[in-house]
Amino acid sequence: MESTNNRRSFIQKSILSIATVLGSDVVFAKHLPKEVEILGEKAFIDLPEGKNKDLMLLNDRPWNVETPPHLLDDEVTPADKMFVRNNGNLPENIDASKWELVIDGESAKARKVFTLNDLKTKFKTYTYQLTLECAGNGRYGFSPQTSGNQWQDGAVSCAEWTGVRLRDVLESVGINADAVYIGYYGKDIHLSGDATKSPISRGVPMKKALEDETLLAWAMNGKDIPVMHGFPLRLVVGGWPASVSGKWLNRISIRNKVHDGEKMSGHSYRVPSYPIEAGGKIADADLKIIESMPVKSVITYPKSGAMLEEGRTLDLRGHAWAGDLEVKNMEISIDFGATWQKCELRKPKNRLAWQRWSTKVNFPKKGYYEIWAKATDANGIGQPMIIPAWNPGGYLNNSCHRIAVKIG
Repeated sequence: MESTNNRRSFIQKSILSIATVLGSDVVFAKHLPKEVEILGEKAFIDLPEGKNKDLMLLNDRPWNVETPPHLLDDEVTPADKMFVRNNGNLPENIDASKWELVIDGESAKARKVFTLNDLKTKFKTYTYQLTLECAGNGRYGFSPQTSGNQWQDGAVSCAEWTGVRLRDVLESVGINADAVYIGYYGKDIHLSGDATKSPISRGVPMKKALEDETLLAWAMNGKDIPVMHGFPLRLVVGGWPASVSGKWLNRISIRNKVHDGEKMSGHSYRVPSYPIEAGGKIADADLKIIESMPVKSVITYPKSGAMLEEGRTLDLRGHAWAGDLEVKNMEISIDFGATWQKCELRKPKNRLAWQRWSTKVNFPKKGYYEIWAKATDANGIGQPMIIPAWNPGGYLNNSCHRIAVKIG
């Protein structure tokens, strides 16, 4: 009896404590089973500083935050609405004035160290709008479910990045003829706290590394890159999985082989070389590294669940992108894909930027509708209407984005 009373006393103290912290009563506290502890403060997690309150928190260690599609309506994604995909904890005690970038590797003609001031003063500066999308965007749609953050449709952004071309910096160091890849390293902290481990260290082939739009960036949308997105220096590689755009960048290695850093092997950012059955197993040797992202689009206005009066014309808009390619055609359907209506599609601001699309939609009568969006790339490949082939990492779901609309 004493044990039970002590337990109840503990629970009542917990309730009083949390009520004080939250500044409100714990409703229905009298019904709390004696075996159950109140969740308390651990149930309440704030979004990262500066983020829109309507973003969706997937994880806080490390931070993974998704942007609902209707918040992607800006032509250039603002910092407060940009999705977050981190693999480790944020660096500590960042001092931009002392920040250094090391260029080394088997295929570098020399090892060189650059300060931020070196990059800003010794090389020409460029600004590009660049689309960054998590390779797992849309993972929630796969069945059976795969491991990893269950991103829906909003792990994508197109901000304006300012910096120097990686090509110019690498060429100033010297690139040996046997170079095939670059690999990046950042100062993010492994979740274990082990300083000898890297949370993520990925890279791209030399051809992609030497493209005009591949930047060593220090500014986003005309301001210092926010800490959450890689301050003070980030590698930005548009059109490929956002995981190759290394944050808190302090080293790039010019490699004579495919980079072998963390998350470059196993199922990480790799997909089967041939179709497999849903839930099937596949050897690592039969997986290939994800490179250019597939064609995709999103409806940014209206928000799914919109209700309109009968006879009203709906202004519809969104964005489309296609990895290394340009989007050539954009369509929407209100009859589950039986017919398609062509949209107005703008040219990208620059290569690897997403493209704005818009159209007007009329509905024949009252009732429930779904609007489906389908983009087609320059090679004539369009988005599938249903979830594409299953893969163990839950990557590259580029099926049509759809929203619900009620008329009447």
